[in-house]
Amino acid sequence: MKGHVFRPLWVTLGLVGLIFIARYFIVPPDFGIGERGYMYGWYRKGNEEEWKAFKIKHNTMQYCKDCHPDQSKKIKASKHAKVQCENCHGPSVDHPEKPQKLNINRDRELCLRCHAYLPYRPARYAELPTGAITLKMQEPDQHNPGIECVTCHSVHDASFK
Repeated sequence: MKGHVFRPLWVTLGLVGLIFIARYFIVPPDFGIGERGYMYGWYRKGNEEEWKAFKIKHNTMQYCKDCHPDQSKKIKASKHAKVQCENCHGPSVDHPEKPQKLNINRDRELCLRCHAYLPYRPARYAELPTGAITLKMQEPDQHNPGIECVTCHSVHDASFK
């Protein structure tokens, strides 16, 4: 009669012990230790240099606005003001210092990532305000199929050409 109570208890204690033993070998000794004695954070003193050397892949609009002031002004005054440049132009990690000509993705699919009507979105999704704008949804098969959006629409000021 006693066995049915103690067997699960011993199994549970054994599993907890195995977890502590595994943690001892897997978790680095300096994990969670900071200068102010904070012990339970996601911080490791030993890899600070590794993070300092880490190459940043994405930047904000602030990174782009100095070299591209005209586009920056247009987009800030448009319905796309909250959209970061890299959402459309890709990561700035390999942006050259003085580019001759950047390849810009003008594919229709790029615009449809945000503007395509999808049946699994909530019924009122198109009316939800995203910041100061309301998303305009399109049915890709009905709204000028086969034509790139930039043929008719100016992206930086979100208007017709």
